[in-house]
Formats: sequence, structure tokens, C-alpha cells
Amino acid sequence: MRVDVGGAARQLVAGLVAEPWGRVTPSVYETGRLVTLAPWLAGHRQRIAFLLRTQRADGGWGGPDGYALVPTLSATEALLATGDGDRVRAAAERGLAALTRWGRGVRQSIPDMPAIELIVPALTELVNDHLDRHDRPRLPLPAGIDGARLGAVRAALAAGRPAPEKLLHAWEVVGGAAPDVRPQPPGTVGASPAATAAWLGGRGAPDATGTARQYLEAAVRRYGGPVPCATPITVFERAWTLSWLAEAGVPVTVPDVVLRELADAVGANGTPAGPGLPQDADTTAVALYALAQLGREREPDSLWAYETETHFCTWPGEEGRSATVNAHVLEAFGHYVAERPDAAPRYGRAVQKLTAWLHANQEADGAWRDRWHASPYYATACCAPALARFGSGPAATEAVGRAVDWVISTQRADGSWGWWRGTAEETAYAVRVLLARPDEASGRAVARGYPHLVGAVRRRSVGGSADPAMWHDKDLYLPRAIVRAAVLAAVHQAQRSFS
Repeated sequence: MRVDVGGAARQLVAGLVAEPWGRVTPSVYETGRLVTLAPWLAGHRQRIAFLLRTQRADGGWGGPDGYALVPTLSATEALLATGDGDRVRAAAERGLAALTRWGRGVRQSIPDMPAIELIVPALTELVNDHLDRHDRPRLPLPAGIDGARLGAVRAALAAGRPAPEKLLHAWEVVGGAAPDVRPQPPGTVGASPAATAAWLGGRGAPDATGTARQYLEAAVRRYGGPVPCATPITVFERAWTLSWLAEAGVPVTVPDVVLRELADAVGANGTPAGPGLPQDADTTAVALYALAQLGREREPDSLWAYETETHFCTWPGEEGRSATVNAHVLEAFGHYVAERPDAAPRYGRAVQKLTAWLHANQEADGAWRDRWHASPYYATACCAPALARFGSGPAATEAVGRAVDWVISTQRADGSWGWWRGTAEETAYAVRVLLARPDEASGRAVARGYPHLVGAVRRRSVGGSADPAMWHDKDLYLPRAIVRAAVLAAVHQAQRSFS
């Protein structure tokens, strides 16, 4: 029961050239913002139809647990603003009913999503404006979130302070033009359709160069009306896809233009995931690691800009911390040290520091959890293999062993793995962890999970609409090419282990 991984990978890599903006699922949150902000934009009716089609039976939108809050607020506000037809009004009422229930405590904790502390109060304020017009009870802010941060940001901008670069991706929470905010090629503000529409203005008047409107028209054309939270994601998609495939040893030739453009994207302080986004350590580290594995190694010195006293941050000034970012920096540094034994001692000391930090931040059950993905299988699949390949000393060995034991203990009856349900994506991550410590127990678990992966590849369902969106942005999303690369890499590694 073998799969032609090489052939599938060649098709996948060809798509990196054919679709340079990236392949990612549309977002309820972002689409709802365009319904309100840009009714003049082509595809308006299709965006409303998308919101109606994706509403859950309980009246909400989005993923399980607290992941429903932001998309439900956005979709409900958009339908209230539209108010066009019985179906739209009925869907808005169901959304309001869900939000009211959750306001009474029927909801789990709010996940750590980008700009959520700004988005939730901004959307709640908009929904309450609609309710006030009809003298209806207002929605309360959920526990743990208030409007203080949003108020401070708005006050700072009103006082003429420069817009923080990280804010641009969620510019829709403040809206309007600003002297220091300009679209970046191909015309995007913050790599976000909603942010760009908010900057452009309610009537859709062309900006000085016309690029912002052209960007929006191109974005909605790609998805037939709905839009994702971030587009283009060129560097992010290429870095992760090529890194997964290269590390697994999948036989594929990467076009020189892709390698050259990926290398050119990494500057003195790193690279952003896409145009209009801030440079970050995560994308920088994965891009450097992918290039190194594909014969384009360069010194990863751009990552020093993200070093803190204890670990590496995603970007300077980050309030949280990310296990996967530190795992990716460990891979970039570890590979450089392995290939260049005479590298400056600073890199070796950083490897020890990263090992200690990842070991200390492993959960009690043996997994890692992270702010960039809903599933602990993703975070664990980043951390355990990085420690197995490049970690320093017994702390790395211990951490890898605990991670493998956790993966074995959480395998489902059908052989798959998954946080909410068994998925090919999470099964691929589990296999990646298991192969970091190849022994009899992990081998049996891999053999049980392998048919689940093969079936998904043969059905061409990997990265399809049936897969849950689990990656964190303003809304959950699914990067189709990256997930398919992870599954193909796991299948290839499993087939090699059987041999």
C-alpha cells in the first residue's frame, strides 16, 4: 500500500509557481468584514451567500470552543448591516441568540488569536450599535476582554502617533486612511482584504495609484467572493511546504525561480510571511532552514534581531511566546552549526539556550501547545523533531521521549490522531513525532496510522474542504499546500521506516 509521493510532491511544488499568492481557505471573519466595509466590491452577493451557507446549526460560525466567537461576531454584524431579505435577517437573529448564550457563560476560554483583544470589542461595539437602534439589549464583552486596549490604540492614532506595523493586519478595527499607512505591492494593507477595504474607505474610491482596489478585486476573484484573512502568503507557503518535503527527503526538484525568490525575501532582519506583514522570526527561520536543506544555506544571522534574554520572540515587542517559533529557530541554528562546525560559538550557545527553553516549556503530558495552531500535535511535531535532530544534551532526549509517549497514548481507535477528531493533518504530525524516536512501540503506532494517511492522499482529500481549519490568524484557516506537504512528508518517512 505505497503512494507515489514524488509524483504528488512535484504537482504540489508546481503549484507554488502557478499560484504564487498561496492556497488558503476563505474566512468567515474576513468575509463578514468585506460585506460591511465594501458592499460596492464585486462578489457582494456571493459573500452573503457564503455567510449563510457556513452558519452552524447552533447559530454560530467557525470552529469549536472559543474559536466561534470572532467569526460569529463578524458574520452577525455583517448580516445585521445588510438586513436584506428574510433569510439574512433570520440568520442574523440566530447569530445574536448564540452570542447572547455565550455571553451568559456557555462558552469555553477565548483562544490566543492575533489582535483578538482589539477585534472582539470592536465587533461587539458594532453589533451593539445595531441593537441600540432598535432599543434591544446590548451584548456584554466576554470575561477577560475589555475595550481598554482598543481605546488606547484609537487615542494614540488620533494623537498622530505612527501606526504600529503589527496593527496593519487588523486595520479594520480602527479604519480609515492614515498619513503613514500606504498599500504595499500588490496593493495590500497588512496582507488583509478587510484592512485594505477599511483603509480604502466606504465608497471604494480609487487610491492615488489604484492598487488597493485592484488588490481587492484580485482577492475576491480568486475565491469567487469570499476572502481569506491573509493574502498573498507567498513566503509562508513556500517556506513551510519546501521545509516539510526537504526534511523528509521527498525526491523533488524545486524550480530555481522559487529558491531565488525565497532567498531574496530574507533581508537583514528576516522576512515577513507576506507583503504588508511585519518581519517575523518564524517565517525567517523556516525559510532559512528550507533553503539550507535545498543547498542554498546562508548564515542565519538575521534571527539575532529576535533574541530575548530567555528565548526568541516572533517579533520584537511580542507579549506572548511561541514554542514553534523557538523550535524553528533551533532548526535553523542547529543545521548551520552542523554544517559549519567552525561557526561562531554564539550559535552553539543559542542551541543550548533553545533546548533548555523548549524543555522547560513542555507540558506535563509531554505535548507542546502554541499560539499559532489549535492542535497540540502541530506544536509537538515542530518541537520534538527539532530537539531530536539539533537539541543539546539529556534534556533534549528526555523531552523527545515524553513527546513520543504522549503521541502513542493519544492514538485513536481507527489509527488516526486529532484534537477535535481524527484528521490526516494531525496524523501526519503524530507520525513525524514518532519517527523522532524510532523503536518498536513508535513503529507499531506508525503502522496503525499509515493507512489513514494513504487513504487521504489517494482520495486527494488532503487540504480539502472536509478538513478542519486549525491554523491561527484573525480566524482559523487551512493552508492547503502546507498541510498537503506535511502529509506527503509523513507518508514518505513512514514508507522509508517500513523499508
